[in-house]
Amino acid sequence: MRFNVLIVILLCNACAPLPQSSSISDSNPKALRLIDKAYESQIKTVLLYPFGTPIAPAVTNLGQSNLILEFDDLRPDLDTYYARIVHCTYDWRESDLQDLDFLKEYNEFPVNTYEFSVDTHIPYVHYTFRVPSVRLPGNYVLVLYRSTNKEDIILSRRFMVYDSRVTFTNEGKLVGSGTVTDINQQINFTVKYKNIEIQNPLSDVHVVIRQNQRWDNLALDVRPSFVHEIDKELIYHGFDESKMFRGGNEFRFFDLRSLNYPGRNVSNVFKTAKPFEVFVALDKSRQGDAYSQYDDLNGNFYIDNYDYRNPSFTNYANVHFSLQSPRIDGEVFVTGAFNYWNMDEQNKMVYDSAQGIYTTHVLLKQGWYDYQYVVKSPELNLNFIEGNYFQTENFYEVFVYYKPFQPHTDLLIGYIKFQQNAR
Repeated sequence: MRFNVLIVILLCNACAPLPQSSSISDSNPKALRLIDKAYESQIKTVLLYPFGTPIAPAVTNLGQSNLILEFDDLRPDLDTYYARIVHCTYDWRESDLQDLDFLKEYNEFPVNTYEFSVDTHIPYVHYTFRVPSVRLPGNYVLVLYRSTNKEDIILSRRFMVYDSRVTFTNEGKLVGSGTVTDINQQINFTVKYKNIEIQNPLSDVHVVIRQNQRWDNLALDVRPSFVHEIDKELIYHGFDESKMFRGGNEFRFFDLRSLNYPGRNVSNVFKTAKPFEVFVALDKSRQGDAYSQYDDLNGNFYIDNYDYRNPSFTNYANVHFSLQSPRIDGEVFVTGAFNYWNMDEQNKMVYDSAQGIYTTHVLLKQGWYDYQYVVKSPELNLNFIEGNYFQTENFYEVFVYYKPFQPHTDLLIGYIKFQQNAR
């Protein structure tokens, strides 16, 4: 308790107002990166999802405009934002296409649906935007910027549009021998391309696999094990270990849907200052523990407020994470969908050698959150703290890209999603 109170006092003394400046300078770089990113500290809780399913992947069928973007601007005043769309290759580099090659209209869209928060500890404006439809299947990045200055970027979010031209057969088995299968998960499937003419599938087809909607361990350009040109099949079996996914562990979680009656894995809520200081229960390393099965959101989160059912009353809080562990040879981060799986200074943990604890805090909106601790180290794997188990339930997506002669770009012609070890 003394440790928690001391942390609160120190943080309160060190509090500073959220930056208001939007100027572009060397100290505030806004060069566009084709990743999920907020470029200003007051832009929070960015969501991009198919309408009605907030934790679903930002993936949609060609011709549809059902993707919804939501975000909060933690300032009380309304601002003017516009959106544009960037077309990308299968490996997320900007393509050579012109805007009219993949859009039917001018590539600048006003963000004009908004709602003000009501009586919240931090005033904010909640913005909503429906992503326009595109003409070509493929990878895209939605970029928002202030006024009409395309250099004054506030956020970028990736999304994918597919046109089903291939079919899949998923065997759902694990492949490997010895200790490889104790920690890895292998996805076996066959891609059938009878409905599309592909001259050279080995060079013109690229397959990408994603686990739990994560970008930090993406398997790019997975090569087939066999090609049956007569049957028009690409068979993906028995990859080498470098293309397998570590099973990881079920995600940790905490329930912050109520600040008055905190839910599971929340140890304390201090209300002496606003926003409130929330302490997640002390965590420990799970490396070497026996696998424990339970349901999670596969690293995702959703916003909810049990204190007031009106979303406009939903508060933000400073959420403190603490991990009891010996010092690790590498950098430790707390990650999840809530910070786009990025590993940066905003979610990097600091080690207190006197307490033997890694700590950090993140400003989060009320809701239910999955999270985990990852290690960035040349010697240790990403899941060193959490452990790796082949039994872990994970969500996988397979993307199939084809680069024809015209248009000479990567088209997303196949998409499948499934649960590994589904409960």
